[in-house]
Amino acid sequence: MNEPLSPELLRKMHAYWRAANFLSVGQIYLRDNPLLKEPLLLEHVKPRLLGHWGTTPGLNFIYVHLNRIIKQFDLDMIYVAGPGHGGPGVVANTYLEGTYSEFYPAISQDEDGLKKLFTQFSFPGGISSHVAAETPGSINEGGELGYSLMHAYGAAFDNPDLLVACVVGDGEAETGALATSWHSNKFLNPARDGAVLPILHLNGYKIASPTILARIGHEELEALFRGYGYKPYFVEGDDPQTLHQLMAGTLDQVVGEIRQIQSDARANGFTSRPAWPMIVLRTPKGWTGPKEVDGKKTEGSWRSHQVPLANLAGDPSHLAVLETWMRSYRPKELFDETGRLVTELRELAPKGARRMGANPHANGGLLLRELELPDFRDYAVDVPAPGTVVGQATRIAGTFLRDVMKLNMAGHNFRVFGPDETESNRLSALFEVTDRAFAGELIEDDTQIAPDGRVMEVLSEHLCQGWLEGYLLTGRHGFFSCYEAFIHIVDSMFNQHAKWLKVSRKVAWRRPIASLTYLLTSHVWQQDHNGFSHQDPGFIDHVANKKADIIRVYLPADANTLLSVTDHCLRSRNYINVIVAGKAPELQWLDIDAAAAHCAVGASIWEWATSDGEPDVVMACAGDVPTLETLAAVDLLRQHVPDLKIRVINVVDLMALQSPNQHPHGLSDGAFDEMFTRDKPVIFAYHGYPTLIHRLTYRRTNHQNFHVHGYKEEGTTTTPFDMAVLNEIDRFHLAMDAVDRASRLGSRAEQFGQEIRDKLADHARYIRQHGEDMPEIQNWKWSA
Repeated sequence: MNEPLSPELLRKMHAYWRAANFLSVGQIYLRDNPLLKEPLLLEHVKPRLLGHWGTTPGLNFIYVHLNRIIKQFDLDMIYVAGPGHGGPGVVANTYLEGTYSEFYPAISQDEDGLKKLFTQFSFPGGISSHVAAETPGSINEGGELGYSLMHAYGAAFDNPDLLVACVVGDGEAETGALATSWHSNKFLNPARDGAVLPILHLNGYKIASPTILARIGHEELEALFRGYGYKPYFVEGDDPQTLHQLMAGTLDQVVGEIRQIQSDARANGFTSRPAWPMIVLRTPKGWTGPKEVDGKKTEGSWRSHQVPLANLAGDPSHLAVLETWMRSYRPKELFDETGRLVTELRELAPKGARRMGANPHANGGLLLRELELPDFRDYAVDVPAPGTVVGQATRIAGTFLRDVMKLNMAGHNFRVFGPDETESNRLSALFEVTDRAFAGELIEDDTQIAPDGRVMEVLSEHLCQGWLEGYLLTGRHGFFSCYEAFIHIVDSMFNQHAKWLKVSRKVAWRRPIASLTYLLTSHVWQQDHNGFSHQDPGFIDHVANKKADIIRVYLPADANTLLSVTDHCLRSRNYINVIVAGKAPELQWLDIDAAAAHCAVGASIWEWATSDGEPDVVMACAGDVPTLETLAAVDLLRQHVPDLKIRVINVVDLMALQSPNQHPHGLSDGAFDEMFTRDKPVIFAYHGYPTLIHRLTYRRTNHQNFHVHGYKEEGTTTTPFDMAVLNEIDRFHLAMDAVDRASRLGSRAEQFGQEIRDKLADHARYIRQHGEDMPEIQNWKWSA
């Protein structure tokens, strides 16, 4: 058998692994006596034992071997830990290499530092049990499984010298998001991207049952990954000495193949998709832990998944087993009298930024370069008067994004992501300067697709989100467009990224990264043809639950406001921006200067649509279709109830509705009262579910007079205007509500209401006869 490790190096690496395992167990159990210099007592143990041991020894085994190849090949490498609760292992290894103490000086390289390291783990005021934003070297939140491999590929795009080692847990491998992630190799271009080394870690079990891939035979498993397009190498067994040699030889082979793939592509150009190597590592769950506990198998069993010895207070024999387990790592050989790792083992770790915990790619804000942005005003729609010209907001925004792409092509600093909808969402101008990325087989009839394309399209919102997150977290910029109804697919991924940003803001050494910006189009009011399944504006509600210092929600009413908002979002840092804008031809309301001023304040009175003097009723709107219907309702009211005084307010920044002590974009109470009045009825036409507006404004003086029209979960395949009618955000319902709320109109309100009901009946008959909206609806323009 080939033995790439000398006996001396093998001895040292095995000792380093023992040290990582010792620190991992110590974090789960101990709060005192960290080096076991005295007999282990119950008072040395934490009262609540929380953490996960089962996957950790495998993660530690991989880490020490990656340290070796980083030094041997001078690799620029980061470590993505997919097994969610492998936190003790990654923390242990970053502590051993010295980076943890550099970021957290109180966790020093001595016995006192070890005590603090152990105590803080899964302890009030300490750190979580999983890899998180506080963990040096991490870009993958371990709280939820499934996203490690897509984050790894996102990090590798446009990072030609980076090698991302991604450990995929076999429990994690059962998630849909991870299963799809294997196809990311069809988008990696070795001529200009970095590389990902997937390491599938099979230890056999989830929390309480076997994992699927661990129960697949060798031939079937190999065929599966060859089918995915990889070249799998197997490292299997439970004897550490044998596995150290096998793992070392495999990594030498794998790194050589990756370098050969890249050098060929960079010398000769991309010719065909290579079979990238990957490793399948099969080791026992809870490796090196207790073989049995209470007569039941533990190592190699699901029983080692979390805390193998959990009843220390109730069963003294468990304390003895724990002490025997921890002393089996022989800590006296690993740490000197001060509690520091012995010199010969410290020398095994890479130096400086080559340490995986200190790699700047895992703290992407350190590498972030400003986007070059054109002046968004240069793309403006000419609006000589409100509501008289028609434009397509996302098509106009697409020309702006095209030139953002063009200006940043040389810097390989910007990509656009979306699930096969770039053309559908009217962002096709991008294809004037780049193609869709694809490293798979291309045929003659394929258009706008190439290995070096910078538009990332795949019919998986999970992959789009995960790639983008990995791209942003390693210091680049991106933009995500999607159909509004189906962005819900990544609800949970949004959650995790929002939590990461919230925590990272409090981590002093984490540098701000570019914001994650969604453009949600093909929205609820423009999905009349696709029907009920495509009609859902609820992502905004989901977003609004998150912390105010993280989220921003914009509802531009036309192309010029969309331009202003997009420019602002691309310049922002450490936010999640949600923009909802239509792609259909629509009336345009504001010239570019008015649009920029409006977006700067977030909400304003549109004086050109507002009556002189104190209003009888306020007509407010947020969203493109609600804005159109509100202004059409105002036009109706002026024709039929000319003495009714109306104020029109448009909201482009939804968070302006909140109080300033709830969101930094919130209007002051005085400004809000001045705008919405303190006692007049407010008829609010809103893009999404009405309850959100009530949530955002409930602390405001005039909240009891807010009457919100929005999506009421009424939808079908129908006409565009009928969608508004079904949900009562159309001009007729809005106008009727305004008249009903203006109490001084008396009998005039009843007469007007009958006229409106007649109009609605006319509408219902017309669309069922002609299959389209009435001409007066289709051709309406603002004339006041």
